[in-house]
Amino acid sequence: MDETAGQRGSFIVARVLASQIGIGVVLAALFWGTYGRVAGYSALLGSLICVIPNAFLALRLAVPRRDPGARALIRAAYIGEAGKLALTVLMFGIVFVAVRPLAAPPLFAGFIAAQLVTFAGFLMRDAGQQEQEKSKQHGE
Repeated sequence: MDETAGQRGSFIVARVLASQIGIGVVLAALFWGTYGRVAGYSALLGSLICVIPNAFLALRLAVPRRDPGARALIRAAYIGEAGKLALTVLMFGIVFVAVRPLAAPPLFAGFIAAQLVTFAGFLMRDAGQQEQEKSKQHGE
């Protein structure tokens, strides 16, 4: 039985979020081992500042809506993206105010590394679409 596009999309989103967490943990361990504890937890915090808002957006888009139409999906995407941006700004603000000591370069390195994993999700999606197209061509 073929998986639906929605299931495949949810699988890719889950893989991207898990990969972002994994990259954050690995980067934090590298920074911790190389530059010390402060650099390690700063890198981990940076990756979490990326992952948590991304998870909010993913949940916002995945939760079933009363209106299953395209207009409701677009509205959910706009609200989700605005919420993601607000959460990102809020989390950076909280970290810069509340966490002492903090190493800014590892913080931003963790954020950027986790953000770059998102592009891997686009590549996974494109690869999945190409496989699906090839199987349709060979099946006909």
